[in-house]
Amino acid sequence: MDKTIQPDAPKRNTFTRFLDGVEWLGNLLPHPVTLFAVLAFGIVLLSGLFGWMGMAVIDPRPAGAPGVADDGMIRAVSLMNGDGLRRIFTNLVDNFTSFAPLGVVLVAMIGVGVAEKSGLLSAAVRSMVLGAPKHLVTVAIVFAGIVSNTASEVGYVVLIPLAGAIFYALDRHPLAGMAAAFAGVSGGYSANLLIGTIDPLLAGITEEAAQLIDPTYQVVATDNWYFMVASTFLITLIGSLVSIFIVEPKLGPYDSSRADATILDKSMMDDVTKTEKKALVWAGISLLGVLAVMAFTLLPRGGLTLPWTSWTVGGEAIPGWGVLRDPDTQDPMASPFFDGFVVWILIFFMVTGYTYGRVAGTMKGDRDVIDAMSDALASLGLYIVLVFFAAQFVAFFGWTNLGAISAVAGASFLQETGITGPEVFIFFIFMCAVINLSLGSASAQWAVTAPIFVPMLMLIGYAPEAIQAAYRIGDSSTNIITPMMSYFGLILAWATRYDKDLGVGTLIAMMLPYTIFFLLFWSSFFVLWTFGLDLPVGPGAPTYYDPSSMQSAAGG
Repeated sequence: MDKTIQPDAPKRNTFTRFLDGVEWLGNLLPHPVTLFAVLAFGIVLLSGLFGWMGMAVIDPRPAGAPGVADDGMIRAVSLMNGDGLRRIFTNLVDNFTSFAPLGVVLVAMIGVGVAEKSGLLSAAVRSMVLGAPKHLVTVAIVFAGIVSNTASEVGYVVLIPLAGAIFYALDRHPLAGMAAAFAGVSGGYSANLLIGTIDPLLAGITEEAAQLIDPTYQVVATDNWYFMVASTFLITLIGSLVSIFIVEPKLGPYDSSRADATILDKSMMDDVTKTEKKALVWAGISLLGVLAVMAFTLLPRGGLTLPWTSWTVGGEAIPGWGVLRDPDTQDPMASPFFDGFVVWILIFFMVTGYTYGRVAGTMKGDRDVIDAMSDALASLGLYIVLVFFAAQFVAFFGWTNLGAISAVAGASFLQETGITGPEVFIFFIFMCAVINLSLGSASAQWAVTAPIFVPMLMLIGYAPEAIQAAYRIGDSSTNIITPMMSYFGLILAWATRYDKDLGVGTLIAMMLPYTIFFLLFWSSFFVLWTFGLDLPVGPGAPTYYDPSSMQSAAGG
């Protein structure tokens, strides 16, 4: 008999009815695959119209910078001509195969498949969460989602589907678990306890924009660290409360008849056996081994000299540790270690999964491992089809420059408001949140908008570090409701495994409360932090900037 969760029917208040309306309108849209195909075709038509109209804006980036046209303009590029059609036909396959999340997901799922088929994930989930306090699990998932951003894609490809399985095992709606994890991973993208891979990337863009005003100005990766650490706990609190009191009640009873039967494993409710406990211990030992290797590749070079820690290439001694740091700068963050972190995900799950399987008796040889890998990839059929059309839409949108034009137009609107007090940051944050709906990449959006916003706000007395922190709030908050976010299609594919009829509207309506409350409370927290309490957003990072220093710097 299917397992159906039947809690009391939730009450429908005004806000819940509003979300019902959003869901109803969104689900009037066609199947997500069809939707992305229609959007891609629509972008082609719009590009023809705007190209014919000669739509253009002034490029805020300095002349000579990569991607800046000779005439300093950003023009709408038509795909409704010979050049455009040739570009579509010659790049259709590359758009698909080079779509960043595709390779990451496929590689990661090879390892995750081994851990899942061996029984490791099931046993680990049962040992950790069954019997745990209901609300504590929600808090832990949101917090884990935020912290997972340090490890790049691990939150998207591992934590979000795992959260659905955890909630199902606890007799709770699995989509509520996925929503809580998605909110932490993507909605809380810029909050973290540690410096992540996005920090140096954004700092570099901010520094270039600041140097348009002050050629000597420097911005470093840690300049938002204090505020982001504090934001971790704020977003955990908000995300947990929204999950517990809004999202989960709105979802109501879970009908397992709507799900893919292969994921509704009733063994998730069984107690952990002695054999499974023994296998978990050995999996833990193998995990320590993987972590030791990871640390070995990231240790700073120099100091330790042992025969087995170096080798000779061309007569030159090469240290054996720190090999995955940046070979030129020795930077541990902007390094091959984090750029290729998906490889560690693969190794982590393959090693621990196979170790568990050998001890538990669920895996006896290479054939079992290969079957596990193939089964994991077979489950991604819908996602691969969805990615094909989503990749075309994202590529076409980028080619046409419509996203960049929208960003510049939005910045111009903010300039025209004439507001110069701290409240300007509220408008700025909400502007960034809106722009993020069409430019899903944090770095791509900031590369276009930073040369406008950073100089503009510096001229009215605000420091680039504070401006960057405010931008990150707007960028993160709407990640979870825009199909332009590169992993949105993956989350949709995961969710349809629990509800085969789920549409884009259901997912957006489920995540919209997080966006609303993140924007409201995170923006207010920023104003309180920087202007109410006069706290720096990072070590040595000022809130204010003296525009008079610009002249001496420029003159020097």
